[in-house]
Amino acid sequence: MSDGRYDILFEPVKIGPVTARNRFYAAPHATGHSPLQPNGSIALRETKARGGWGVVANQLSEIDPSSSLSNLPVDTFWDGQDMRLQSRLAERIHAHGALAAIELGHSGLRSRNLSTGVPPLAPTGLPILKPEVPVQARTMDLADIRAFRRMHRDAALRAREAGFDIVYVYASHDASLLTNFLSRRTNFRTDEYGGSLENRARLLREVIEDTREAVGDRCAVAVRLAIHEFYADHPLTRTNEGEDLMAMLAELPDLWDVNVSGWSRDSSSSRFEDEGFQEQYTGWVKSFTSKPVVGIGRYTSPDRMASLVRKGVYDLIAAARPSIADPYLPRKIAEGRIDDIRECIGCNVCVAMDGYSIQIKCTQNPTISEEWRRGWDPEDIPAAETPGEVLVVGAGPTGLESALVLARAGHQVTLVDRRKELGGRVAEESRLASLSAWGRVRDYRAYQLRQMANVNIYLDSDMTAEGIAAVGADHVVIATGASWRRDGVGSTRYTPIPGLDQIPTFTPDDIFAGVALPHSVLIYDDEHNYMGGVLAEHLARAGHAVTLVCPLPVISSWTNFTLEQPRIVGRLHGLAVDMRPRQQLAAITAGEVHLVAADTGAELGALHPDAILLVTAMSADDALLQALLASGADPARIHAAGDCVAPGTIQAATFAGHRIARKINGEPEGIRQREAPLLLAEIN
Repeated sequence: MSDGRYDILFEPVKIGPVTARNRFYAAPHATGHSPLQPNGSIALRETKARGGWGVVANQLSEIDPSSSLSNLPVDTFWDGQDMRLQSRLAERIHAHGALAAIELGHSGLRSRNLSTGVPPLAPTGLPILKPEVPVQARTMDLADIRAFRRMHRDAALRAREAGFDIVYVYASHDASLLTNFLSRRTNFRTDEYGGSLENRARLLREVIEDTREAVGDRCAVAVRLAIHEFYADHPLTRTNEGEDLMAMLAELPDLWDVNVSGWSRDSSSSRFEDEGFQEQYTGWVKSFTSKPVVGIGRYTSPDRMASLVRKGVYDLIAAARPSIADPYLPRKIAEGRIDDIRECIGCNVCVAMDGYSIQIKCTQNPTISEEWRRGWDPEDIPAAETPGEVLVVGAGPTGLESALVLARAGHQVTLVDRRKELGGRVAEESRLASLSAWGRVRDYRAYQLRQMANVNIYLDSDMTAEGIAAVGADHVVIATGASWRRDGVGSTRYTPIPGLDQIPTFTPDDIFAGVALPHSVLIYDDEHNYMGGVLAEHLARAGHAVTLVCPLPVISSWTNFTLEQPRIVGRLHGLAVDMRPRQQLAAITAGEVHLVAADTGAELGALHPDAILLVTAMSADDALLQALLASGADPARIHAAGDCVAPGTIQAATFAGHRIARKINGEPEGIRQREAPLLLAEIN
């Protein structure tokens, strides 16, 4: 049980007419489940309620067809049909003693409306806040404003009928019509809804009052407000209208949920921001209101959380990504199991999956989004009907996760690795610039395994097919990882680059091994995720002259989905890295590196670096697997998983380890994919 240090976190908090059982607040966040997949969304959030969160909120729920993010799978709350679907979510959250919150919103200038076909609404007719989408909003007249107030009030009434306890007025992330009216960047009106702060805040005030009138004394009214903006022109900050705005509205809602904007800053990765980074921007709000204040900042430390409450910074501690990484975080704190918390690493894989319009994934928690589809729970591993002996070869993220799940199921597990430390690629990558938090993937699993009597760990042990046969295990998991290719084969070129033997050539594996590189290094990034940019930063900070060449139009292009790409470029620019997108490494002759335009093939001249660092494709390290199968071992007892099958992300590696362990444990592999949300009887 808890030793008392964190009792303050388990005090009930009155929020208007309702009371949260504790101060843990599972914040609104997208899950990647569209309205066509209600079972998945419900099961994901029900797991959080089971895990002890006092309040569990759903994601942005668009209140009308005039607000459609089109390609993003957010919820709709347009009518009674949506209300009936959402009522099941509230019911499931209540079943575990938590309050249910719904985030009502209209995306305004963030709306695309490509699917609904109606023009987006805005205070001023402007191109939408998505420059690559050729859509422009129309200016709302006073009748439109009245209609918007009615649609929001109607949605609040539906939320009350659906059984929600907290109803949001959403004005955050630069993704709300209310924010568009509030901001001088997007509101150029000259009537009573434009000009002065009082006028620009008029609609927000009216909607708060409308919502309160609609829900009465049945529900609390929350306002989610970005009280600090990171924009060059007319940002809202504490000293720039923020304090005046709070003075105007301080006592209107029952709860203030405050954060920073835009979304890329609110959800900053650990590569750019530490835990609690938002405090400096939002921690002052509590001094302006008597109402409870919710604060967020990727909190995983219970000491930090308790300190914030004691100091009067926040009344409730919100979490989105930490609640994904560990839905049971509050329960573990209550039970005194602090070391069992599966801490968020801030990699933003969850964000990337939602941005790619699929169900969110998590590097730390492989069960997220699989609660309904596969029936997985992060803490509840079914006991093996017939426990056996399992040998896991490879202690990287796949092997560690596989070993942990199998051990929890009751199997006798032997974990072996040829390295002298646990973690594999996680141990290596977490030593690079800005990636130290990623070591949590190793640390959590290593700690758990070392507490278990049915686990034996052997490091510095290079297994062979003969050695594996001698162990005589019932099952063998091969998780030997992958190595970076040295021939230049990558995402845009499937044949080797000629002439690499004429210049010193390295890969990330050499960096991990501590090989010293010469002064001038050309990094050729044909992988396009984080590694090329991370190594450019790592080497530049070590004093190397770095040129980063990339065939795609954007450096580290996949990191657009993790909300990091512009900040990566900014950081590399500050380190004087010579960045060359849209350029391809064609060949090396006589020590000259020849570049061509990636789109036209036009010659761009030659560079003369001291060395090349290839960040291209990876090769599966499957030699042991092939030798084992060739030796006549029973294929039914051999299970390969992770990078040694198909190199990928660390998230893919932990997921592969989890999946193969459950398969060995006898759980069915089937995935429930099809949902029929219009038939309520099928929502289970």
